[in-house]
Amino acid sequence: MRKILFAAVALSLAGTGLAADAAALYQAKCVACHAKDGKGSAVGKKMGAPDLTTLKASEKEIANVVENGKGKMTAFKGKMSPDEIQAVSKYVKSGLK
Repeated sequence: MRKILFAAVALSLAGTGLAADAAALYQAKCVACHAKDGKGSAVGKKMGAPDLTTLKASEKEIANVVENGKGKMTAFKGKMSPDEIQAVSKYVKSGLK
């Protein structure tokens, strides 16, 4: 019983850490073009960065763009791990929360 309880607590804490990591990754890798609120910085808007708050793409589609780039957006494949790409994609899909 203790092992099950420990595993449940560890998993719940890991989820919290991933959310914090995703926010930190977004801050480090995305804010320059997409802005903290996701609506696009002045530079990002000039380059055609979309408003992430109205994005209709799936989490998988977002991950694909983060990984491979699109338009003027740089590809992050090799610059971010697959887990980091997935975490940022989930963060964006969840409304930057």
